[in-house]
Amino acid sequence: MKRIVLTAAALIISICGMAQGSQEYGGGLKVNINEDGTKYFRLITWAQFWAQHNPDKPLDANGNEQEDLTFSIRRARMLIYAQLNQNFLIVTHFGLNSLNADNMSPTGTNNNAQLFLHDAYVQYNLNKNHALGGGLHYFNGISRLNNSSTLNMLTLDNHRQTWATLGLSDQFGRSMGIFAKGAFNKLQYRVAINDALTNNLEVASVPVNGGNAVYAGKRLLGSKEAGKTYAGYFEYNFLDNESNFLPYKVGSYLGSKKIFNVGAGFHVHPKGSVVADLDGNLKGEDVKIFGLDAFYDAPIGKKGGAITAYGLYQSNDYGKNYTFGTTYETGSMIYGHVGYLIPMKTKTKLQPYILFSDRQIDALNDNASQYGIGGNLFFSGHHSKLSLEYSNLKYANSDAVGTVTLQAMIYL
Repeated sequence: MKRIVLTAAALIISICGMAQGSQEYGGGLKVNINEDGTKYFRLITWAQFWAQHNPDKPLDANGNEQEDLTFSIRRARMLIYAQLNQNFLIVTHFGLNSLNADNMSPTGTNNNAQLFLHDAYVQYNLNKNHALGGGLHYFNGISRLNNSSTLNMLTLDNHRQTWATLGLSDQFGRSMGIFAKGAFNKLQYRVAINDALTNNLEVASVPVNGGNAVYAGKRLLGSKEAGKTYAGYFEYNFLDNESNFLPYKVGSYLGSKKIFNVGAGFHVHPKGSVVADLDGNLKGEDVKIFGLDAFYDAPIGKKGGAITAYGLYQSNDYGKNYTFGTTYETGSMIYGHVGYLIPMKTKTKLQPYILFSDRQIDALNDNASQYGIGGNLFFSGHHSKLSLEYSNLKYANSDAVGTVTLQAMIYL
């Protein structure tokens, strides 16, 4: 624990120096191609460094104890979008996730060097309120957090179970397909039809006779049976209208807007999972995930305070008694977090927060619960911040696991 405190101190000193010597980031790097700015491209880049302390790690594959303090690059990304004119948009997003000493390669050329394409889609605007598009995209269903931006989250990271299809029917939360998005006054919508992932996280799994479901419908039943997924998310903006220019949902506005939204969404994959009867005959089961959520973010008082609050109910049906690791299960979940931006006279701001989730797991006839407490120290809003969080996870009958994580993040 002493080592992580020293690491935090060093990072605070270095980032304070960078923040004091810089100007506001504004709109990032935007380059106009014509005089009136209707043709342009914008580049956004960000990096998140993690130092984690976890004294409860299990033994490694050789039966040895593991180091309790580890370092990683949680994300290093670059996103470019280009507005050719008012009717056409191109978005390209690439980068890596969770680079650490265990998956790095000696020369950076190994398959484990995780630089890959996140988004690549084209969009055609029908008018100022509605658009159609296609490609590798992030217009997901279910909930706000299943469409979350990684630039401005309230908590250290998104709650993992809210990225409910990641690696099962899509590539890291992105799907290959077509989408429609838009707004009818205060009601915003996004819907999509996508190809399901063939080689997903369960690429080597087959159902056990009389056993639980396996998420392998497209691979075992064929693409005609289980080739498509369907998703949608709808939300009503009671106060300020949020932007839906890009698919990424803001986690905390730090009091710059007054938002109260209620949303509902779905993800359906017909015959996405497969079960085998006692004779080994395969049968497809529909994957059906639904969410209902609410988001509130608003300034408090006249001194710069603000509150951010979010709540979600999510129903997960991945097939008969489905489980995969400690992340995906057939059952249900409630999740919530709340944070408060403390008013301060300086440019540096502090935002403490708490989070809680409880998951009901059909296969185990038991629950998984998680709570966390943390805070964000902002030097230039979300553009330059430190985050520190303690999280405790209790999964069914397993012992609770507590983890302390320090994050340093900068984005342009």
